Amino acid sequence: MGAPRPDRAAARRRATHGRGLSAETWALLALMLRGYRPLARRYAAAGGEIDLIVRRGRTVAFVEVKARAQLDAAAGAIDGRKRARMTRAVRAFLARHPQPPDTTLRADAVLVAPGSWPRHVPNAFPLTGF
Repeated sequence: MGAPRPDRAAARRRATHGRGLSAETWALLALMLRGYRPLARRYAAAGGEIDLIVRRGRTVAFVEVKARAQLDAAAGAIDGRKRARMTRAVRAFLARHPQPPDTTLRADAVLVAPGSWPRHVPNAFPLTGF
């Protein structure tokens, strides 16, 4: 067996990327139906990425979208490394887009699995240093 052939590996990456974009679209739709307004999608800066940035009222949520075969597996996929990279990107976003002092900042997650409506998890993990 050995390593996968480069053409298969590239096809797998393209398929995974496509599933990720689809999951983000479903997540954004679910959030918009709950009254959130999109501010940014796939925001990348400072070595990190934020899948979705949404606002509802005075709350700005930085959202990590995770798609897996099961919702529980999606929840477990947000590890410490991912949280640290996201926090760096949040700092960069806020440096470029200052928010009023009464704004609540949150790190949310939206978990996506086939056959299930996306599950929104407000305050999925703490944003450190804010």
